[in-house]
Amino acid sequence: MNPDELDNFLSLRSYINGFSYSYADLALFNKIKEGFPDNCRNKRNISRWFGHIKVLSTNNKPKLSTCLISSKSDDTDMSLDQLILNKLADCKEIDSLHFASERNLDHQKVVGAIKSLVALPGNYVEVNQQQTSNWDLTDEGKLFMCNGSYEYILYNSIPKDGILQKELMKIANAKIGFSKAMTLGWIKIDKSHENGPTVFRKAENVSDVVKDLLTAIQDKKSVSDKQIQDLKKRKLISPIISKFYLVSKGQGFKTTIEKPEADLTFEMLQDNSWKEKTFKEYNFSAKGSPIASGYLHPLMKVKSEFRRIFLDMGFSEMPTSRFVENGFWNFDALFQPQQHPARDAHDTFFISDPEMTCSTQFPEDYLTRVKETHEEGGYGSTGYNYDWKISEAQKNILRTHTTAVSAKMLYLLAQEKEFKPAKMFSVDRVFRNETLDATHLAEFHQIEGVVADKNLTLGHLIGVLSAFFKKLGLEKLKFKPAYNPYTEPSMEIFSYHPGLKKWVEIGNSGMFRPEMLLPMGIPKDVNVIAWGLSLERPTMIKYGINNIRELIGPKVNLNMIYENPICRLHKM
Repeated sequence: MNPDELDNFLSLRSYINGFSYSYADLALFNKIKEGFPDNCRNKRNISRWFGHIKVLSTNNKPKLSTCLISSKSDDTDMSLDQLILNKLADCKEIDSLHFASERNLDHQKVVGAIKSLVALPGNYVEVNQQQTSNWDLTDEGKLFMCNGSYEYILYNSIPKDGILQKELMKIANAKIGFSKAMTLGWIKIDKSHENGPTVFRKAENVSDVVKDLLTAIQDKKSVSDKQIQDLKKRKLISPIISKFYLVSKGQGFKTTIEKPEADLTFEMLQDNSWKEKTFKEYNFSAKGSPIASGYLHPLMKVKSEFRRIFLDMGFSEMPTSRFVENGFWNFDALFQPQQHPARDAHDTFFISDPEMTCSTQFPEDYLTRVKETHEEGGYGSTGYNYDWKISEAQKNILRTHTTAVSAKMLYLLAQEKEFKPAKMFSVDRVFRNETLDATHLAEFHQIEGVVADKNLTLGHLIGVLSAFFKKLGLEKLKFKPAYNPYTEPSMEIFSYHPGLKKWVEIGNSGMFRPEMLLPMGIPKDVNVIAWGLSLERPTMIKYGINNIRELIGPKVNLNMIYENPICRLHKM
């Protein structure tokens, strides 16, 4: 270490008040005491250190205490873990926070060096993790400490002859300051004053206790628990937890680091040096490096399982690539009246551009039959008896259910010369103007199954639903009668959610009405059973998620996506 570096190093150390020098100090002193270098005599800190050690060395023996000089003459080129070992050679224990502060180092780097020493074989050091809790001023607290509390500023703004309350409340943060000052009894208000409500000083002299307490906390002085809680409630202070390590010598402590060899090399075998080497032990239980890859969202995992189950049951998938649908296929074709509440803006998202679908895109004969069924009835129904408007049917919307796709597919099925039984399904996104809560979002996925065959009954529907949900591992089911404009009879499907500890609606089902099927051209002896459910709720049940906003949206924890296992629903 050259004289300038040594002088700067000593300038950061106090060796006057209670300093007991170390062996390293004495070794350097004995080395230079006979001929004190000329280039050191004009160095103020070196001269003071030399004189101090000279006096102490005649009366006291060196102690293993805080040392000024490292056991090496130059520590600038040493690794951090080596510095820690050298420091520990002259001390019983090292505080990582103090060590980092003493050398103006990043504490996290010091912690990393300590952990690397712990990882070395041979028990170089022993480590004990500690924790301290302190309080720090918030931005508002720092403002209070500089300018004073709101109540103190407000009190000093009141002249001796009082001030109108409305004028006083123009001061910044006057509302808070007024409330606190009234509570403390510093001020009073005369509401019967001739000029209107007037505020006067009630206390002669006041002191800004809040500012004094914040100053005390800033200076690391003692403050009572009650005062701490009061300041915390006002959000003037915030807790700071500091973690650090106490490092002491291990059974195999030494100042030289001997890292074990990781590989047996050709050179070691050639010169037999391997016999004197220490080798790192193999860790046969260590996991391999994770392969960088994409991750499937739990929704996509469950979606693929639903597709597999439908395909295993002999269903074919319907095309569902159109998010934007028109009112005709989404509502009118399903025998849903145009004045139905579901067609209002508070339940459906309407498209502004393009606002309408061209009327030529609808099958003309089918459109006429749908119009007549709505207005006058038919097929055993009296209809809704209202003036059906094609302008309502032309409105473009974000589809509210995938049943619009089912209606199109059933219409195409009816156009075939000879009816053939069909089993179809879809899994895709739908949109509804819902109120957001733990189980509802405005955008979600709908799963839909449709079976068309002759002489189907409600019993067939319940049997198919039981078999379908059993494949999902959901055997606790309940069916509740319900109303749908396009199914009769209709049933809501419930499953028990162990996380929420209640029955949760997971789907809807029913048999399509004749008013929907017969205008398409479906034969009279053919019935169609259908059911729909969301993809999100079964996923929540499967993965134990209680809030849908933890599955989709900005509150999603990405680790949930990385760590959740592959979805495997029960095969029955």
